[in-house]
Amino acid sequence: MLNAAILFLIVALVAAVLGFGGIAGTAAGIAKILFFVFLVLAVISFLTGRRGTTI
Repeated sequence: MLNAAILFLIVALVAAVLGFGGIAGTAAGIAKILFFVFLVLAVISFLTGRRGTTI
């Protein structure tokens, strides 16, 4: 999830540099939403004490 947020942030930065304001704003908004979802899920997993599965 954090990888997707970083990807959208990079897309937003590139679009802003190239002058595509609408696309940059949309990508930045998506990146912000994904980042906050990641934070909420991380806090929940820390509170419940669950660990990811390893192979």
